[in-house]
Amino acid sequence: MTTRTPVGPESIRTEPDAALAGTTAARRLYREIVADPASDRRIDVVAPGGHGKTVLLDTLATALRAGGVPVLRALPGAGEPVDPAAALIVDDAHLLTGPDLVRLCELATGSGRQMIVAHRPWPRTPEMAALGAALAGPPLVLGPLDRGGVAARAALALRERPPAALVDHVARQTAGLPGLVDRLIAALIEQAGPADRARLAQPGSLPDEAPAALIQQIGYTVYGLERRVRELLVAFALGAPRDAEVLVPLLGLADSAGGGIDEVEELVEEARAAGYLTAEGRLAPLVAAAITARTPTARRLELRRTLAEIEIDRGGSVLEAARGLLGTGATGARAAEVFTAGADEAVRVGSPAAGELYAAAVQAGAPALRVAARRAEAAVLAGDLDLALDQADHVLSAVDQVETEDAVLAGTVAAAVLAHRGLLGRSAELYRWMGGAAGPALGTAAVLAVPALIGTGALDEARDVLRGPAVPGRPGRPPTLLAGAEELTAKGVYDSVAGSPTAALSQLTRAAALLESSNRAALLPDTPAALAALVAIHCGELDVAQSVLERAVQVRLGGKAAATRHRLLLGWIALFRGATTTARSLLAVASPREVRLEPRDELLAAALEVALARRAGDLASLMPAWGRAREAIVRHPVDLFVLQPLGELAIAATRLRESSWVRPHLDEAASLLTRLGDPALWSAPLHWSELHAAILAESREAAGRHAEALAAAADGSRYTAALAAAALHWVRLMDSDVDAEAVEAAARGLHAVGLSWEGGKLAGQAAIRTRDRKAMSALLGCARALQSSGPAAAPAPRPATDTGSTGVPVIPVPATPGRHPAPAADAAPAAEQNGDGPLSEREREVATLVLDGLTYKQIGEQLFISAKTVEHHVARMRQRLGSSSRGELFAQLRQIVGPTAE
Repeated sequence: MTTRTPVGPESIRTEPDAALAGTTAARRLYREIVADPASDRRIDVVAPGGHGKTVLLDTLATALRAGGVPVLRALPGAGEPVDPAAALIVDDAHLLTGPDLVRLCELATGSGRQMIVAHRPWPRTPEMAALGAALAGPPLVLGPLDRGGVAARAALALRERPPAALVDHVARQTAGLPGLVDRLIAALIEQAGPADRARLAQPGSLPDEAPAALIQQIGYTVYGLERRVRELLVAFALGAPRDAEVLVPLLGLADSAGGGIDEVEELVEEARAAGYLTAEGRLAPLVAAAITARTPTARRLELRRTLAEIEIDRGGSVLEAARGLLGTGATGARAAEVFTAGADEAVRVGSPAAGELYAAAVQAGAPALRVAARRAEAAVLAGDLDLALDQADHVLSAVDQVETEDAVLAGTVAAAVLAHRGLLGRSAELYRWMGGAAGPALGTAAVLAVPALIGTGALDEARDVLRGPAVPGRPGRPPTLLAGAEELTAKGVYDSVAGSPTAALSQLTRAAALLESSNRAALLPDTPAALAALVAIHCGELDVAQSVLERAVQVRLGGKAAATRHRLLLGWIALFRGATTTARSLLAVASPREVRLEPRDELLAAALEVALARRAGDLASLMPAWGRAREAIVRHPVDLFVLQPLGELAIAATRLRESSWVRPHLDEAASLLTRLGDPALWSAPLHWSELHAAILAESREAAGRHAEALAAAADGSRYTAALAAAALHWVRLMDSDVDAEAVEAAARGLHAVGLSWEGGKLAGQAAIRTRDRKAMSALLGCARALQSSGPAAAPAPRPATDTGSTGVPVIPVPATPGRHPAPAADAAPAAEQNGDGPLSEREREVATLVLDGLTYKQIGEQLFISAKTVEHHVARMRQRLGSSSRGELFAQLRQIVGPTAE
């Protein structure tokens, strides 16, 4: 076993030759000979071609001569005397004749003679076996180089420490075969030239393909091998497995009485001994490229077709052979069969080549309608929803001409795509049609209908499906991971409406875990991870929601089409926690400006963008965000799973006096919830949003109605209880009625269920509406504490209190005698007036926000103080710093507080 070798200049000077670089056993033998050159030793050196046997023997011969030992480099002829004091060093013993090997064996059995014999491991004749026994002791085997060995060889060639990129590239291309390592390093150095040698150290500078001259040399050498060995290497280069059942017919070998199998093994051993295969029988990428380039195109095509046909006939893997036929122009029934079988295999293993292979099958002559359903499945798994829907519709339009299984598969694909596009109602219609048209054949797809049916208000139908004979686990369907995940998803969505939210969350998270090892989640109307996250968010379990979604992103659950949705939901969670910077980053990744999202994702992205602008008090950003949201609302009908984004848009619409855009959707949402029995899990967040919209509209009656609805749902979970408690105080704040202790408890309750920003806002708004200075100070402290207790993984957010100018709900304060809408200008706590350095802690906060470009009013809202107090802080800073102008003040503040955070 080789070990890592130092590759600095010192190690280069101690190496006697390249043969010893990176080869521990060879270096050890060299040191032993240098230390005691006259010792009686017999060494059997075994290695494939190109592993450095000859160079090693030359190095050892030089060491022996330097120690005063005469050296014979070849076996003397028959009858010639052999000097007993001389060391006999014989190379390529496998090429000697039988009598010569017998004589060499006799010399090895004598005493007092040094012998070093090198040979390949094949052929293993009886004479070679006898010689090995006569030499005695374990042989010195020269094997492939590990990464350290490759680095040592590169150091010798470069005369300096080699760059890591070069070492990795060479090791990968050569599989560590020493002869290939040396040749590739030399070729790369020659190609770079003296002037550009430094480029070898730059990542990405190494070519993907080996130098053309080296490719030609290796290809020429391979084609000089015996024909059957060459054909074996060509077969390996084209993707044939090391399986005699494939190689015997592919190479045209005799297969009677196992003779073909023995012949395959002999050819493999011969190729390995020649130095073109690794010990595991694997072809190095460099050799594969050389063989492929040297083999005529017609021959490659013939072998690939034959290989694919053999695999089809024996029921083996066809994928690699089918991929090899891509782009060759292969046509005909057999080629179409190969492409179709390869595509089917690609779908099973989740390979992105499936779509291309199905297209090639059609071009080769396969009936388009026969493969359309499977092609639609491949397209949806690859995220190409347009092609998926087109192919599925092709099948559904000719349903009387296809097999029932194909019709069900096409319907399942179309239903999943329509759900992605926000048409959950149409998705449910497809499931209904499949239930009537396919009957028992629908068994594998029946439970997929449940989320679509419940999402559109068809609770009774969903209940019938769950009670019906097509439920997975009952007779007729094997209890696979996919079946279990589909059943758990269906039951989880059902329980979220008609059962326990805790049970629903448990079932959906388990469904997501079951589907981690399957790419079939893309055929669901929504991934169980997304549904689990929605239920967790509605329960206030943001940690659970985030964990499930992060895992889904990591394992790519649901394929490419689901990745955007998972990231947007992660952004939604960050928004609730007040981590607006994280939410913006997730939104930017999931929704690049140049990419048009599917309607369901677009609605969520638009709502997230509106929510971020609203919370930042950024009217300039809110207006274009609302324009995007209006289009998203038009494109997406209401279903159960978009109620929370809809509520966010309702608040923004009220602020911008465009409630007419969302009113029909809100009415439809109310009707949907009524059909489902007004489940608290789904209805409470919408009532919460409509409460804030009513406050913005100064509708005391509407606000009270939604607060009452939340109170009725308070027993549903701790999340709904927190919303109900806070809603009561929001309504009381409309009358400037503040119970400081109760408000603080309600604010902390919101924070406990993940609504940190909401909790801080409630406490801050209550603080500026109470005349009790002690209560005001306590509420401000509560608001700031909630503001600073966001998630540790995200940058500290700046919760904003909503105002009429920002589109965030503000509590309109009626003109009540003796009541003050905001605290006095000097209401800042006394502790804030002091601090170390030129500015107090509060003044540094104000300075940072001033440099961010916020107005006094916006700064006050961020810090829960009045705009007048902010103005006083700025005036004091200007006086203390001696600033003669606003520009000079800004310059001095930048020196004190440094660059702004955003």
